[in-house]
Amino acid sequence: MTTTYKRGDSDERPWGRWEVLESSDNYCVKKITVTPGSTLSLQLHHHRSEHWIIVAGEAVVTLGEKELIKKADDAVYIPVEVKHRIRNDGRENVVFIEIQTGDKLDENDIVRFEDKYGRI
Repeated sequence: MTTTYKRGDSDERPWGRWEVLESSDNYCVKKITVTPGSTLSLQLHHHRSEHWIIVAGEAVVTLGEKELIKKADDAVYIPVEVKHRIRNDGRENVVFIEIQTGDKLDENDIVRFEDKYGRI
């Protein structure tokens, strides 16, 4: 098991920001903020699953073929190789905690299918 994430890593993205709160060989915990009107790419991962806990705002989550509305205290489990994304249709930031687990935790383990910011 490997992770390239380190506590304190962060990145600004066209949709908002992520920050690594904690990492180890087999897990990574991120705080992710999605700004109003923004959408992450429709994507999947070959080496990790993700657990999302919404802590602020209201999110539209695509999980496989379903769209789910999630609010603070709601959780979503994303298995390995399941297409997913999160969208913020609201007026306030959506903030969620993402816990990644798997045999390879790396920002390069992203396969994008749709991206409104042209990152395919």
